[in-house]
Amino acid sequence: MPFTEHVRPSRKAALLGCIFLGFSSGLPLFILYNLLSAWLKSEGVDLKAIGLFALVGIPYTWKFIWAPAMDRFTLPILGRRRGWMIATQVLVMFAVMLMGQFNPSQEIWVVVGLAAVVAFFSASQDIVVDAHRREWLAEEEMGSGTALFVNAYKLSTLVPGSLSLILSDLITWDWVFFITGLFMLPGILTTLWVSEPNLYGPAPKTLKEAVVDPFKEFIGRRGIRHALLILGFIFLYKLGDSMATALATPFYIELGFSRTEIGLVAKNAGLWASILGGILGAYWMLKTGVNRALWLFGFLQALAILGFAILAKTGADLWVLTWVIGFEALSVGLGTAAFTSYIALETNPRYTATQFALFTSLSAVPRTFINAITGFIVASTGWFNFFLLCFILAIPGLLLLPRIAPWSGSGRDLVK
Repeated sequence: MPFTEHVRPSRKAALLGCIFLGFSSGLPLFILYNLLSAWLKSEGVDLKAIGLFALVGIPYTWKFIWAPAMDRFTLPILGRRRGWMIATQVLVMFAVMLMGQFNPSQEIWVVVGLAAVVAFFSASQDIVVDAHRREWLAEEEMGSGTALFVNAYKLSTLVPGSLSLILSDLITWDWVFFITGLFMLPGILTTLWVSEPNLYGPAPKTLKEAVVDPFKEFIGRRGIRHALLILGFIFLYKLGDSMATALATPFYIELGFSRTEIGLVAKNAGLWASILGGILGAYWMLKTGVNRALWLFGFLQALAILGFAILAKTGADLWVLTWVIGFEALSVGLGTAAFTSYIALETNPRYTATQFALFTSLSAVPRTFINAITGFIVASTGWFNFFLLCFILAIPGLLLLPRIAPWSGSGRDLVK
């Protein structure tokens, strides 16, 4: 089929695909940052060591290095995007299942290695899923589709952050990880169902086209100073809330909540807040565009951090925990939806995978390298002061909004 004759999916198919692929993209990350930390904590691993486990997320910050290869080469099945998607999803599923077969207190380096494998193939899945979504959706669907994708991404935390924790009080950890890994199946089935996008032309024919041209185009678009400003904003916008949630599950456990209590509250408060966030985010960006969403949702996600500080003072109060988890799921989900939509619109469709990987790699730096020292910060400052620090670190990204996305501007608005 000529590229000019590409037929886009129906709106219903596009939105359903965004939901299930968002769930598949988020699940491995929350296994690493929620379930893994709860498992290590319950097995007696030191809190500082748990914080250092954030370093297994290094592939999320360096995925732009191998993204050009996923742009350049095509696997022999399902096409350039879906072939890589199905391969990475299957490998993630089996690595998660295998990880739970080991005892972290006795075989910690095996667990580290398998966690790194999960992170690598999860980051690789993100490369092609992001590229597929950018190429698959029409411009006018980008805001609503991305909002649904991001909130399904956030919603996937209910499996490792709720269901798996409840199961861990009932069955052994090896079965918990096996069952959790099976939740990759909806994404695998969706990959088999969706179509292969090919609107913007064939794969790059040379390494120069795949590696050099995407970076050259980005820098040359509006000059190196503006390019650095964009990269600074991408690094800072999610810094505060990323740090605040890095040790959320160990924080709840240390306050005195049981894993079942955490799971049940996350299931109820987090579920409905995420659903509401998906509806509000899609509606807001469809009506007013991405610029204003970045302002409003960024302010809300900064306020959500203060909820953790309040919980640190109140202690093990289930009602406060409910409000904290619910508001965090709503506001951070909305902020991530606007942020991801902004990133999508900053990519040139000719270089989707590589540019998208560059931007999302930079946004992952805080949760990988900076989050690795959160355990040491908490040990020095205590939980309350730690969350106040996270709130302060959320402010610089908001201060860049007048330059990046003016409130009255239309440069990044989705509605043309």
